[in-house]
Amino acid sequence: MRRHPRVTVLATAAVVVLPLSACGASDTGGGKPTSGPIDIWYSTNKQEQAWAEATVAAWNSAHPKEKVTARAVPSGKSTEDVIGAAITAGNTPCLVYNTAPAAVSAFEKQGGLVNLSETFGDAESFVKKRSGAAADGFRSPDGSLHQVPWKTNPFMLYYNKDVFEKAGLDADDPKLGTYDDVLAAAKKIKSSKAAKFALYPPATSDSTNALFDFYPLYLANSGGMQLVKDEKATFTSKAGQQTLAFWQEMYAKGYASPEAYSGDMWAGPFADGVAAMGIAGPWGKGQFDDKVKYGVVPLPTASGTPAAKTSTFADSKNVGLFTSCKNKQTAWKFTKFSMSAKNDAALLEKTGQFPTRGDVAATSGDFLEDNPFYEPFADAVPRSVDVPNIAGSTDVWKTFRTGWEDVVLPGKGDVKATFGKVAREIDDQAAG
Repeated sequence: MRRHPRVTVLATAAVVVLPLSACGASDTGGGKPTSGPIDIWYSTNKQEQAWAEATVAAWNSAHPKEKVTARAVPSGKSTEDVIGAAITAGNTPCLVYNTAPAAVSAFEKQGGLVNLSETFGDAESFVKKRSGAAADGFRSPDGSLHQVPWKTNPFMLYYNKDVFEKAGLDADDPKLGTYDDVLAAAKKIKSSKAAKFALYPPATSDSTNALFDFYPLYLANSGGMQLVKDEKATFTSKAGQQTLAFWQEMYAKGYASPEAYSGDMWAGPFADGVAAMGIAGPWGKGQFDDKVKYGVVPLPTASGTPAAKTSTFADSKNVGLFTSCKNKQTAWKFTKFSMSAKNDAALLEKTGQFPTRGDVAATSGDFLEDNPFYEPFADAVPRSVDVPNIAGSTDVWKTFRTGWEDVVLPGKGDVKATFGKVAREIDDQAAG
């Protein structure tokens, strides 16, 4: 199994060769958008594939002259690398239902994404009506939309009940509200050998891995402060330093592993019982069922923020409409069709992932009644925060990760000084 929005390393993006399709033509804009066949990509997550196949089948039965051909994102180092390579080659599909907000600025810089606000007269009204205020968090620096908000996956802390019992911890009502609580639990887990590690987030140099260790806990601890605000890094604050110090101690005491996991790096350590806890969204249920007896609690903070006030990482995945698409009008029509109330409800039912809707509570009411596990995730949707949509976003996260590798993963070094330098570099990058 692999975490749903990413792609296991099977081939490098440099050698990705994709066939030109109906959406891979050289029409990059200008003139009125046209209709006709289109191609789309979706995640390799099995539940999402089932949703996509059903949605495409329903569309195709009613629109035989605007047929949609769908496939999973091709294998590569990451989804972002695959899309970037396809933009360069001019053979992206029309739509990608797995577009990471953190990569949007890079795709824009490549000229790969359609400015929806300028291209379609109803784009603004559609997005605002469906997503409400959340839509503004995905606007580009110029105020326009180059992505359609699609789904939100609030992160929580999963814990292995069997491991907790073995370590002498309360498996039904765990004390995991503060950083000190987690460290104390980690100490018992290690000393009892109930599990090899307490937490095992991805430890490779991939800059996006910060979204699975530092960033979720920082958002929770800071009340939802993004990594960069007003072109300035924010993590030199007290909240940021507390989160960095927590992670450094986790590695220093051997409660977390600085080595890359040999299997699935996102869900594998927890699913395999190697780690006692895991940070994941509601999609975790589909990955951990029948493998681990687990519970879920809000992310910890330095002082123990009440659950109802704890922010978290949204882990949003949006839809990008790419400039190489020949039949952009059909692509836009299909996008709206796929995000109808009916199809959004089906997305939740099939995948356990929440559509980015202003009326998500009404949309998910019946589902939550039948599936109470998802209630804390639904409750967290309004407090879910994504990455800042800024120019040079990819470089910003890479710079942050260099500091992480210097003093956090090794479990030693001057966090304040190192990340002070990192912050100054990011300030320059964010300012353009």
